[in-house]
Amino acid sequence: MNQLSQETSPYLLQHANNPVHWKAWNAKSLAEAKEKNSLIIISIGYSACHWCHVMEHESFEDQEVAEVMNQNFVTIKVDREERPDVDAVYMKAVQILTGRGGWPLNVVTLPDGRPIWGGTYFRKADWMETLDKLQEVYHLEPEKVIEYAEKLHQGIQSISIVENLKSKTSVAQEDLIPLVEKWKEDFDMDFGGMARAPKFMMPNNYHFLLRFALQKKDMKLFDFVNLTLTRMAYGGVFDTVDGGFSRYSVDNKWHVPHFEKMLYDNGQLVSLYSDAYKLTKNPLYKEVIEKTLSFVEKELMNSEGGFYCALDADSLDTENHLEEGAFYVWKIPELKTIIGDDFELFSQVFNINTFGLWEDGNYVLIQNKSLKEIAKLNNIDVAILQKKKLFWEENLYTNREKRAKPRLDDKCLTSWNAIMLKGFIDAYKALEDDNYLKSAVKNADFITKNLWTSEGNLFHNYKNGKSSINGYLEDYCFVISAFISLYEVTFDEKWLLSAKQLTDYSLEHFYDEKSGFFSFTSNLDEALIASHFETEDNVIPASNSVMGKNLFLLNIYFENSYYEKVSQRMLQNIIPNLQYPSAYSNWMDLAMHYSEENKELAICGDSALEYSKKINAIYLPNVILAGTVKISNLPFLKDRFDINQTLFYLCQNRTCGTPTDDFEEIITNLN
Repeated sequence: MNQLSQETSPYLLQHANNPVHWKAWNAKSLAEAKEKNSLIIISIGYSACHWCHVMEHESFEDQEVAEVMNQNFVTIKVDREERPDVDAVYMKAVQILTGRGGWPLNVVTLPDGRPIWGGTYFRKADWMETLDKLQEVYHLEPEKVIEYAEKLHQGIQSISIVENLKSKTSVAQEDLIPLVEKWKEDFDMDFGGMARAPKFMMPNNYHFLLRFALQKKDMKLFDFVNLTLTRMAYGGVFDTVDGGFSRYSVDNKWHVPHFEKMLYDNGQLVSLYSDAYKLTKNPLYKEVIEKTLSFVEKELMNSEGGFYCALDADSLDTENHLEEGAFYVWKIPELKTIIGDDFELFSQVFNINTFGLWEDGNYVLIQNKSLKEIAKLNNIDVAILQKKKLFWEENLYTNREKRAKPRLDDKCLTSWNAIMLKGFIDAYKALEDDNYLKSAVKNADFITKNLWTSEGNLFHNYKNGKSSINGYLEDYCFVISAFISLYEVTFDEKWLLSAKQLTDYSLEHFYDEKSGFFSFTSNLDEALIASHFETEDNVIPASNSVMGKNLFLLNIYFENSYYEKVSQRMLQNIIPNLQYPSAYSNWMDLAMHYSEENKELAICGDSALEYSKKINAIYLPNVILAGTVKISNLPFLKDRFDINQTLFYLCQNRTCGTPTDDFEEIITNLN
């Protein structure tokens, strides 16, 4: 076994028996490369990555390949989920070199860590040939290799820089309209999402578009968001049998996914469907929320209330071979046995036809019509069809549970836990199910107890009672956001005070006054070859955009002008870069906070929580909610509590109206 056997990451442990002399990313491994003057192979992936497993099987388990790697290189394996900072820096290098990125991510660097070459997946022969050439060039012409590395390093540093304009740019709402109009050119009006394949869900895109459609009264845009959410719920990317979403679909109709189920996708998508349900009361959205949270609690939640990272894409097939999607796909004979006399109707619902066929006689269940349409075509009551669908899914689940399950990545990451925590809170707001709030509080307690130290910092990872990696900005921003959301449904000020404490720690250890943004890594951590400021929203929103929203909200609760100044400065520096709205949708959502329509509501009195449940169940993205059932020293609530009555204080543009006890009047004024 190599040195990875001492690690806790499931991904690193998967490579512990490789003949490659893998080491973990740490000071000792990097020092060894400098001491030997050896090139470094840095191979980055994650446990649920299908092509990472393929390259491992083809190359890293191969003795011939291992001999080449061990003889000439210091070899380092990195779990991108544990070390997103390392992944981000070397991903920039590969994107500069090849124009694209992905995982597995493989980079060769100088002994000091500066990259000289990189790419993603390689077949065995190509991998060995490339390594031989790189070693030969470095041995014969080291000065040329070093010169090239220096130029590449300068390129990495240049794209890591966020320009600080130091000038006030207005946050004009009308400036967002042409950006959205340009964005619409990429919409797929048949299946929703963007008109391309593969298709990623990108939840923060649709969070923004849903809000924009409502506030700008753009019904066509609203219909597009609903089309997207409906098609995603119909598609194979959503596991209708047991809930939960896979990462993305390889086609344009949300059909065949890369079958790994990631915690961060499911947390964000629960939040998105919860918001959409508030607005539409669409029962399909409720089904998605309930099934997904059931899946998370059953498969990804530990006894302490923490959430595991992921389920693998691969599982053992009937011949005991690891195969992508083996756990989830179906063949016709098996379906006929399980479904029985209803097979023809089942086939219409889930497209056991050319539309639903994947490969090798395997079907991935997908709808392309609503149950209402199918019931009408078959002259049956839709309620009967709904009961049949539920019965079919229960039978499929029972049979599927007999199969070998995908491997579980059982580490806990602080940022992803916080994203899932917020998903439970948003589901509680939409569906008012107390069990969701209990799960949310349990997870918040798990984070507070296990991942927040007495020194004030967060850890990034947790497994078997141990944490080994200092927290990144993504950990702070998502925990702060989740704690603010938890305050909104409990009015327990400890969550708001905790959010403030973590924000103040972030300002001290992550905020870079020169750029006006937060660094991804703490100033207490060892510096990498380039700094990283995460500003572009991706599948997960950029940590800086989330911090910008946190600061905006906390400024209102605590009347802290510095928070507002930092948030506004970040937004002002981002606004000139908004040519590609899909990469800045969370920033655009922050920009909408600055609209004239934004309001703050304080509910003070014995019935504050009762009224807050009613308000939280309404989709009001432009309303910031606070409240108390007792005297409060929170600046926004100070001197507003009256023991004899429950009063509503509605504020807009830093001006508060006369307090009222008329709930219906408040609801009218909020809409």
